[in-house]
Amino acid sequence: MRAAEPLATVLRLPREGDRGTHARPTYELASTDNLDVLLAVLPLDISHAVAEAGRREGYDDLVEIVLDLGRVPEARFQSGEASLLEREVNREDLAFVAERIGEFGGDNRAGIERTLHRISAIRNRTGEIVGLTCRVGRAVFGTIAIMRDLIETGQSVLLLGRPGVGKTTLLRETARVLADELHKRVIVVDTSNEIAGDGDIPHPAIGRARRMQVPTPTDQHGVMIEAVENHTPQVVVIDEIGTELEAMAARTIAERGVQLIGTAHGNTLENLMANPTLADLIGGIQSVTLSDEEARRRGTQKSILERKAPPTFDTIVEIVDREQVVVHKDVAATVDIILRGAVPRTELRRREDDGHVAITTAPRIDSVQERSQQRLANHRVARGPAALAADFFPVESDDESRVTPRSAEVPAPSPLRGRGTEARPLRIYAFGVSRNRLEHAIQALHVPATVVRDARDADIVLTLKNYFRQKAQPIRDAESRGMPVYVLRSNTGVQMENLLASLFPPQLPAAHGAPAEWPTRNGGAEAMSDPDDDPLLAAISEAEDAISTVIAGGPPVQLAPQGSRVRQVQHQLAERYALSSRSRGREPHRGVEISRGSG
Repeated sequence: MRAAEPLATVLRLPREGDRGTHARPTYELASTDNLDVLLAVLPLDISHAVAEAGRREGYDDLVEIVLDLGRVPEARFQSGEASLLEREVNREDLAFVAERIGEFGGDNRAGIERTLHRISAIRNRTGEIVGLTCRVGRAVFGTIAIMRDLIETGQSVLLLGRPGVGKTTLLRETARVLADELHKRVIVVDTSNEIAGDGDIPHPAIGRARRMQVPTPTDQHGVMIEAVENHTPQVVVIDEIGTELEAMAARTIAERGVQLIGTAHGNTLENLMANPTLADLIGGIQSVTLSDEEARRRGTQKSILERKAPPTFDTIVEIVDREQVVVHKDVAATVDIILRGAVPRTELRRREDDGHVAITTAPRIDSVQERSQQRLANHRVARGPAALAADFFPVESDDESRVTPRSAEVPAPSPLRGRGTEARPLRIYAFGVSRNRLEHAIQALHVPATVVRDARDADIVLTLKNYFRQKAQPIRDAESRGMPVYVLRSNTGVQMENLLASLFPPQLPAAHGAPAEWPTRNGGAEAMSDPDDDPLLAAISEAEDAISTVIAGGPPVQLAPQGSRVRQVQHQLAERYALSSRSRGREPHRGVEISRGSG
């Protein structure tokens, strides 16, 4: 076992002048990470290697240090990973660290007293440690400005975001501001000692807020209720609400008039709505059967989804990245709008380099009917019966419009103006979309467009629905740059052709020597058709609406009677979305029923 050496011989501590291009933003009043304490519990050669990598990559960008048995140690930075040594980690290294930190709890997490660092263990079947993740904990002061007005209202606020995006850091700063600057009685329910650090004395980063530790993660809901019953707080701060019991405890706290600031698993509000365990945080969702008259009045089917109770949290903040959040100020109204099939109005907040917070509000599509009109407008650029796959939905994203369906009758967004000519072709970045099919569609339609390999060189981004919903990094980057994002429901060449048809007016190809009418899949030509005059398009639109209803959890939907050829198309649509379909009734009143069942 290596003996511990004085810290001064292990590394040269980082100073403000060492950071160079990695200096923290000017809006951060202070940042403390106690990095020297974390490095002191590591084996000597690994400490030296981390210090050297930190000087090279920037100490502020260090996220965690990974020690896995039989593998080389790694340091993970915001910009990527760096191998620290050529030798592999052995059991002595793991034991060296374990002896110098606190005890591991039931969640296999430990800490270092009076710091915010978290050490998580990976164990084998016998319980022996075979891996350690040493995560750097930082208290960053001065970042709360992006949501300070929300917590000052006294309303309950829920923070959402992917792991590592900064939820806990923002939660810690919120507790300090509420306790020290707003002079409220704050209780922090600290499950893994991640908010206020390890040991019996909480870290100064939470200010005057009091901290209640949780014996085991399964006891978190009980400690939440105990905090309210025993200590009369005005504010309760809780990290990682993840079980039904914790969601129920949060509702109990909110109903007692206590402000609740918490985080939950999920990236967006839609994630919570789709999570039956945590749906109670936004009021819960239930299926309701309407009368025939009410269904006609609303213009919906008889079975719809509705919110069943007031939400636990008044406001939800989706943390996109460290500098950008999306705010839903009225959760109840937002959930109702989404359940009606409309797009809610959200606030996009972005923190500039000087600390100023820029707030923009996205426009909203308020009704199912308006969305249908948008869809029909998009279909007007489709190609008659070949529009079977014309179910793409382009979205335009910029600082003022986060998810806005773009009608074909609306002028092209500013990034596209001046593009789409032979001299300046439209540059498309395909993320998750087949490049070969897209290039073939461009050649088939003779449109002035090209596919680029780097998103930074593109005018628009083309992706699939799943990638867009998951908010993959290229999608977030495009939105932050104000670049339009177009979404396809499936990765087919016909859908790509229809999207290109919507981007380029029919007269444009003729001006460049291409046919005035778009070529169809069989090589012929077909005039543009209006879906209002095309029964096939109307049947496809009806099938799409039914598919959306069933995917959202609705009951089976019976479509209007159609001929055998149209029914075959509707069956193919259902199969594309992994749903069951069957034809019911006798000719000429035979129609397709779409459902989740095996049919």
